[in-house]
Amino acid sequence: MALFLPANCAVELFQEKNQPVISVEAKKKELVSDFKNNGKEYRPQGDPEKVRVHDFMIKDEDHGRVTPYGVYDLNSNTGWVNLGTDSDTSVFAVESIRRWYYTMGQQAYPDAKELLITADGGGSNGSRVKLWKVELQKLANETGPSITVCHFPPRTSKWNKIEHRLFSYISLHWRDRPLVSHEVIVNLIASTTTDKGLKVNCELDKNKYQKGIKVTDEEMKNIKIVRHDFHGEWNYTIMPQK
Repeated sequence: MALFLPANCAVELFQEKNQPVISVEAKKKELVSDFKNNGKEYRPQGDPEKVRVHDFMIKDEDHGRVTPYGVYDLNSNTGWVNLGTDSDTSVFAVESIRRWYYTMGQQAYPDAKELLITADGGGSNGSRVKLWKVELQKLANETGPSITVCHFPPRTSKWNKIEHRLFSYISLHWRDRPLVSHEVIVNLIASTTTDKGLKVNCELDKNKYQKGIKVTDEEMKNIKIVRHDFHGEWNYTIMPQK
């Protein structure tokens, strides 16, 4: 399925200039422990893997819930997953992109002047979320390249490339395998590959992310944002302030 037309045009333009293009999204939260995971896996007869009957969350340092936030590089067919153990907030979303940039993006695009992000219109990276834009401004100031964002319109989130080029393969890879610990999840994600050469890196993020951060009108005014002519609420560029 093709990208939403304006986003597709932006992707082609950035790729022609050899500038980084990433698709981002937070996958649904996963319970961590020996819970049942749907799917089938071959095991020796009479030796099934034992799992818990009920999926009641276990709250301790090594269990609870995790949120995989993914960054998929459309140019190189590589993925980065930041495995968060706390809340899925805009600060967490941009921190995930920051970690991708310093771990993979900066090496792949040392001369990048621009970065294009395609994202859903809702969630922690939603088009109407003020904190998302504030945090992107911080990232642009810190890293240098301007950041262009193209959000998908309502009910078109499945068009986002990360859905079927990264997360679908991760789900296939870990099916029927209980996600018993953070280490197991990180290793399962990082070992996901495809016949077309997909490579994935994964890192555990134990930072705490505060919910309910309020953004002031003054902070919004200070964002150096250029809204595009076509649906500027969905398509915009944030320039470094320096």
